Amino acid sequence: MNAIILCGGLSTRLGEITKSIPKVLLEIGGKTVLDWQLEKLSAVGVTTVVLAAGHLSDVLLQTVGQERNGMKLIYAIEPERLGTGGAIKFAYTYLEYPDEPTIILNGDVLSTFSLQDMLRQLREDGDGIILGAKVDDAATYGTLAVGEHNHLDSFKEKEGKHESGYINGGVYLFTKKATSYFPEQSAFSVEYDVFPRMTDLYVYTSDAPWIDIGVPERLVWAREHYQEFVV
Repeated sequence: MNAIILCGGLSTRLGEITKSIPKVLLEIGGKTVLDWQLEKLSAVGVTTVVLAAGHLSDVLLQTVGQERNGMKLIYAIEPERLGTGGAIKFAYTYLEYPDEPTIILNGDVLSTFSLQDMLRQLREDGDGIILGAKVDDAATYGTLAVGEHNHLDSFKEKEGKHESGYINGGVYLFTKKATSYFPEQSAFSVEYDVFPRMTDLYVYTSDAPWIDIGVPERLVWAREHYQEFVV
């Protein structure tokens, strides 16, 4: 089992908050976002994690080092801006077990969904699974169109409707087959250049507490309500 955490973004929406510290090192409830994510990965038996780093990677390496909470950390520092898909493709070259399934986490997400249950639903002959996180107000997110047997039919662009819905939860399980959909170029988006090409991608829907802390107001909310993410 492999794991990748995407933590190389510029975090421009957080402004001064992440000018000198990577988003994944922001503290919530007395521990960093990275610590929250490593705990979740450790609970399903992951022992080595590839950090797909970029912006402020030097700060991340100096602060965290190559071991954290008993887990080995490998740094895949992108040589240029690669986008979400390019960062995943680059990180794949650092995996210890490239033929095995890979868990991929966006480095700004907290949730109490069952990663173990999500893993149980992974089809070895499929492309993978994406977390569909339910939010009360999906106006600022694109939503997922889920079909029969939880097949991902399509992504819906932001519609501005203030209603609940399942969105891309920023957690993916990829089989080895998923890499066949990566474009030849180095820089690309996983959301726009990979997912639409996948023919056997499924959604794990979850109503569990979920938040991405990528904007100041959601970061403040997470810090005030972090107990909701303690399991």
